[in-house]
Amino acid sequence: MSVFASLVEQLADLLHPLFGLSAAAAAIIAFTALVRLLVHPLSRAAARGQKARAALQPRIAELRRKHGKNPEKLQKAVMELHAEEKVSPLSGCLPSLLQLPAFFLLYHLFSSGSIGGEPNALLTHQLLDAPLGGRWADALADGGAFGGAGVVYLGLFAVVAVVAYFSYRLSRRMTEASAAMAGAGVDPQVPGAAAMGGVMKVMPFMSFFTLVTVAVVPLAAALYVVTSTTWSVIERSVLYR
Repeated sequence: MSVFASLVEQLADLLHPLFGLSAAAAAIIAFTALVRLLVHPLSRAAARGQKARAALQPRIAELRRKHGKNPEKLQKAVMELHAEEKVSPLSGCLPSLLQLPAFFLLYHLFSSGSIGGEPNALLTHQLLDAPLGGRWADALADGGAFGGAGVVYLGLFAVVAVVAYFSYRLSRRMTEASAAMAGAGVDPQVPGAAAMGGVMKVMPFMSFFTLVTVAVVPLAAALYVVTSTTWSVIERSVLYR
């Protein structure tokens, strides 16, 4: 924690000439971009995996027709097909899972009053009038929704709403395209299909949950979520076109 706090402070000092009192917030956005750049190769691999899985749907449909009365044989045949084509049914989950440690690190960093036995200096940083360690409830208590800190949150909510809208449209388009190619839909006998089917149904609504997250976590963690979500929508629109 203390090492990461020192890195954020040093990056904030580096960005201070450009962003002034909001340099720490800019440092968090830069850190988020770095995390996403590191995860990007996995996102590209996940996109290739999804396209490969979509391309396999006609062959899986043929296996359904051939082994439809024997679920165990169908499942084995589909597993062999995925292994033969080197396609993992759950490969798309890995990029999201690898980002969780960075989020929790920021959450704990800006929720702790002290680090290494010393007062947490990061809590003195702000984004405009909103403390990076504060939450929306604190902003409402200190000036209301249209106070200095409240306006910062309203801006974040507006960004999340716009990103969620485009993410919803993109996810629905991807879901419909996948369902059309699958023909009869996702077969529960396919390994990982039940989980992936559930994810695909929920995915169009996931970005709207970001609004709740932004409201309840420290502002620093909220910045990470908003930046990462925005990156995801842009990245998916490019990789899945």
